[in-house]
Amino acid sequence: MDISRDFFEQVVKPILEREFPVETAQTAFGLFGQGSEALGTDDGYSRDHHWGVRIDAMMPQDVFESKSAAMQHVLEDNLPATYHGFEIGKGLIAGSGISPDTLSGFLVRSIGLDRAPKTHEEWLRIPEEDIIHVTNGQVWYDPRGDFTAIRSLLQGYYPDPVRLRRMAHLCRYFSGMGTYALKRALLRNDELLATIAVGKAVRWGIQLAFMIEKHYFPYDKWLFTFFKRLPRMYPRLGPIIDEIISPASPWERKLDLFDQMSEILDTAMVEDGIIQPHPKFVGTENSGYRLLEHAYKSLLGQVPDDLKTVIPQWEQVYLEKFVVGYVDGLDWDSWHALLHLTPADS
Repeated sequence: MDISRDFFEQVVKPILEREFPVETAQTAFGLFGQGSEALGTDDGYSRDHHWGVRIDAMMPQDVFESKSAAMQHVLEDNLPATYHGFEIGKGLIAGSGISPDTLSGFLVRSIGLDRAPKTHEEWLRIPEEDIIHVTNGQVWYDPRGDFTAIRSLLQGYYPDPVRLRRMAHLCRYFSGMGTYALKRALLRNDELLATIAVGKAVRWGIQLAFMIEKHYFPYDKWLFTFFKRLPRMYPRLGPIIDEIISPASPWERKLDLFDQMSEILDTAMVEDGIIQPHPKFVGTENSGYRLLEHAYKSLLGQVPDDLKTVIPQWEQVYLEKFVVGYVDGLDWDSWHALLHLTPADS
């Protein structure tokens, strides 16, 4: 990210300001969006695809349509082949110096809107995993401030009613489809269901911890990496989750650990005044300890009526719509190259 920023400020920006001053003044430049390098999580394994000097450029639609190709051509004619030892074109910029996009197109692929959300229901329709692609990375230059304003709004976190509705959803799923399902699976000696329930409950419990601390969670690939950065909830939950996911932990022990997680998450919500203090509960032999479904009802009681039946969007549905069109338009050789698939007889 540092090298890309230096490349932009020292090499690319002077060329664009000289050749396209009007268009440059309407464009936001930085490194953000998809990719581990935009999250600051890239490592040696990240370098096999889309990795290198990178400049993302967010333009208004008319600038993109009329000038983005010309801007790329001018840059291609004036850029060095390498910069600080990195080949230009190994990242997302295809040798041109910038990766242009429309601000509206980028937002639609990420949050399903071509602007910032305006209503609580719009907030609930945004996949949380993709908010981080709008707020991550760095914006180095944004004269109009349009993109920066949207980033700032999203970085301010959810409005309270939206946060409460999402937390209620996680409490219900963690308890009703996680710990309860695990208990029933063990009673029926159903190891397939038990395995599924454990994975889902770990994910939902970690996501609830993020919401307690008012941090957006990323997509699954980086969930644990970001979880370890939570200053309050990771020290409480980290050792428990480490033991849950250990193959050496028996099924019954995993269930006991989930009960401990339930207590910790519930206690944190009481500490923060998110739910009211309540008496100690006990579970049953058949259903387990469904503590967070108590929190579920408490949270729902604080949600405006018009939001209670709005189901929060969790999966990356808007990104998938884009991926479908992108992949469908590729030839087989290009697709195999991106996947690093080589015919065995070649």
